[in-house]
Amino acid sequence: MEEKLIENCFGERFIGSGAKNSKITIHGTPGNALGCYLDGSEITVYGNAQDAVGDTMNEGRIVVHGNAGDALGYAMRGGKIFIRGNSGYRSGIHMKEYKDKKPVIVIGGSAGCFLGEYLAGGLIIVLGIDSEGIPIGDFAGTGMHGGKIFIRSSAKLPPLPKQVVISDASEDDLSEISPFILEHAGYFGLNSEKLIKDKFYVLKPNAKNPYKQLYTAN
Repeated sequence: MEEKLIENCFGERFIGSGAKNSKITIHGTPGNALGCYLDGSEITVYGNAQDAVGDTMNEGRIVVHGNAGDALGYAMRGGKIFIRGNSGYRSGIHMKEYKDKKPVIVIGGSAGCFLGEYLAGGLIIVLGIDSEGIPIGDFAGTGMHGGKIFIRSSAKLPPLPKQVVISDASEDDLSEISPFILEHAGYFGLNSEKLIKDKFYVLKPNAKNPYKQLYTAN
């Protein structure tokens, strides 16, 4: 795998666009669409990232040692994104999965409004580390018709759209996300055992969801 180092990054856009078989390390703040269409490469950012990280990425891994902007993982269809801090609005919008392609986003802090909007597949995990109160904004799962959203919180979540069913995460649910929490903790020096022992909610599509018939074949 070819290794690339970018230092003193200051808002340059489209870094790693469509990259294959590369390991890219960035010091600074990359601009919009970092890792868009990523196809198997690894990107590590020592700093914050702006909007549309991992836009339509197909495979690979993005690790951000800071915060991310809006539309994190937009239309993401494979690979994994790990954020140490917070993300903005519409994280995971239009994420989807197909056969063995199952995208994963793990957000260490909080996420803004419209988390998982029109989610069609994959996993979104919000750990709420260092967050005060509820670690998500309003309208989580709007139009959701596939996938799952996990929220680590002991607080009562805000009212959710009618497309979403909320429940306490079961042992099977936690087993599904444990490997990704362990991986996230490894990148950022966190205690994965403590995190996984805490209360998680899981958001799933409502079986009577009126959006489902628009996106899936009978």
